[in-house]
Amino acid sequence: MVDDYFRRHDGVITLAQAQAAGLSHAAVQRRVTSGRWVRRARGVYSVNDQPFTDAARIRAAVWGYGPEAAGSGLTAAWWHGLTKFAPEMVEITVPRNSNGRQHAGCVPRRRDLPSRDVSEVKGLRVTSLALTVVEAAARKGGGPRLLDTALQTTVDLPPLWQAHLRHKGRYGSPRARRLLQAADHGARSAAERLLLKLLRAAGITGWRANYPVGGYRVDVAFPAANVAIEVDGFAFHSGAAEFQIDRTRQNDIVLLNWQILRFTWLDLTEYPERVIAVIRSAISA
Repeated sequence: MVDDYFRRHDGVITLAQAQAAGLSHAAVQRRVTSGRWVRRARGVYSVNDQPFTDAARIRAAVWGYGPEAAGSGLTAAWWHGLTKFAPEMVEITVPRNSNGRQHAGCVPRRRDLPSRDVSEVKGLRVTSLALTVVEAAARKGGGPRLLDTALQTTVDLPPLWQAHLRHKGRYGSPRARRLLQAADHGARSAAERLLLKLLRAAGITGWRANYPVGGYRVDVAFPAANVAIEVDGFAFHSGAAEFQIDRTRQNDIVLLNWQILRFTWLDLTEYPERVIAVIRSAISA
């Protein structure tokens, strides 16, 4: 049974699990003393003949805060498979009445989580997918890219709003609200305003907002260069009908010898220098 725990749990085991498998506290201590096991936190051990991977590090860190702890933020995002790289600091949400000091390499956040906002994934308690997306997107290293990817692949917007509203006032809540608002139906107008702000800051002139071209209005136009710029909110935010209408409109404008550049909210917020460089290149061609 002990070997089975190690196989399923990245080479990590708790004292309670070891005792459930038939080992006494003394037997556990003998394994630690002999070097077969390594103590990673109070009541948490790893086996010495397996690599101590990122998964093992995160599992040991979360278990080290007790059975009510849950990985959260970017830690939970990685555990859910939303991000490629494991965070260096392990964020863990613990109950408000938890005792104990902060462990090295961990960032504890004290908050009582309702059961709906906790999931067990690969034997580890982490925040639910919806709450994870909302919170990780508000962290440095998450941002609009994480939210955009999640909305395209794993979650819908309403559950994200619901998770956010259940936890107003938490760390990162204001930024999460702004990102959710940007991903909502007002995303396009917000993106348009941001594009105009970038153009002004870069000192680029010669553009017109909401300019008529061939019976349509483009978001921003450079009439002298026949360059039109269209901005979108988040990539997920278009159904099949909207997609078809948008492409027909774009083709009609292209046939009038206009070049169209398209940018998303992600482009404008994460890569503004790249956006400006592309626009400069197009209008100077």
